[in-house]
Amino acid sequence: MADSTRFASPTGFLSRSRTVAAPNWSRWLVPPAALSVHLAIGQAYAWSVFKPPLESALGLSGTQSALPFQLGIVMLGLSAAFGGTLVERNGPRWAMFVSMTCFSSGFLLSALGVLTRQYWLVVLGYGFVGGIGLGIGYISPVSTLIKWFPDRPGMATGIAIMGFGGGALIASPWSAQMLGSFGADPTGIATTFLVHGVVYAVFMSMGVLLVRVPPDGWTPKGWSPPAAQARPLITTADVSARNALRTPQFYCLWVVLCCNVTAGIGILEKAAPMITDFFAGTTAAVVAGAAAGFVALLSLANMAGRFVWSSTSDLIGRKNMYRVYLGVGALLYLVIALAGDSSKPLFIVCALGILSFYGGGFATVPAYLKDLFGTYQVGAIHGRLLTAWSTAGVLGPLIVNAIADTQKAAGRSGSDLYTTSLFIMIGLLAVGFLANELIRPVHDKHHERPAPMVEKGQVA
Repeated sequence: MADSTRFASPTGFLSRSRTVAAPNWSRWLVPPAALSVHLAIGQAYAWSVFKPPLESALGLSGTQSALPFQLGIVMLGLSAAFGGTLVERNGPRWAMFVSMTCFSSGFLLSALGVLTRQYWLVVLGYGFVGGIGLGIGYISPVSTLIKWFPDRPGMATGIAIMGFGGGALIASPWSAQMLGSFGADPTGIATTFLVHGVVYAVFMSMGVLLVRVPPDGWTPKGWSPPAAQARPLITTADVSARNALRTPQFYCLWVVLCCNVTAGIGILEKAAPMITDFFAGTTAAVVAGAAAGFVALLSLANMAGRFVWSSTSDLIGRKNMYRVYLGVGALLYLVIALAGDSSKPLFIVCALGILSFYGGGFATVPAYLKDLFGTYQVGAIHGRLLTAWSTAGVLGPLIVNAIADTQKAAGRSGSDLYTTSLFIMIGLLAVGFLANELIRPVHDKHHERPAPMVEKGQVA
């Protein structure tokens, strides 16, 4: 019991009490701390760069090479769900340190796995151990940012979560360059993984050192909490993580997130080989370098969407913003499915739009939770909601890879490998759109009750 207590309540440099900001601390130093972690763990979105080299070096199928990424996303959701309460209790510095340790260790284990040709070590390292780092790191700054920026929660979470979407913008060309320099054989891939593990550990340590939490009762200068609801879905009360799980709103939002993520992550995980396959045999054929550039472009759209659309949600409301993500996203998928390989620019523009909505959905959901459930345990609620990401992390790549493998085995090629997957994604977005329409304000029976006042002379 003593050991578990120590783990749950760290002391010294990592303790929450050591991260309380001084009175003159600038809240604008917190987003860079969050970005240092999210830009690192956002490398997960560049996994597709490693798929072709791993398939060639270790003799894997497309479905097999997706396993580390899939397991990583599963562990992201599970570790966020089970670790959300610990993150709330122990604070962001502890969480960022745990994330840094697990994420970097995952790369080192993967390097060993490739070097020894033991692919299960890559799955264990990148997927399981690294996935824990993804989940803890992802939620580590969310509730802290919402507390620092109660006046602009969508913008604040968008800044940080923008980093997760933009991680591949750095990692994709960087990884491709290292694979070109070290080689795409097992030794070269292992060296690339090793460099990733060391460099990301150094980079993430900046966030560990810089992050702070606001003092109790702190509010931005010149701002005061609204006395009444400004919009229909915004609550002025608080809901605990336990009670949130008893509300239909939580499960509707779970479906919304799951559908939106499944529709985006399937393409993102297979982005490099997908654009190559789509235009193979046409005059617009895509070479490996251009495919890596396409992954970087998707990362840029993912990153920009997280900031632009989440900030827009502060103006038009979260529900309206998700109507755009799901409704317009479905139309963009329909355009890709109908156009096929007739226009590469049209394919790229639509894919960029879809990935901007995908990223925006992630950045907007913490503010949506804050609107529905208040700030009391929003980090823990957010962690539980991310199990939707775990589910989508399996469904999206499985749908796209399995159908592509089946179509290839049937002798089909080009855009025909993905047409069925695209129509499935349209259906999922339609389901998510309906779930978003069903979201209503949380009933006050789920609200936390204020502690009873203690009369003078009474013992509490």
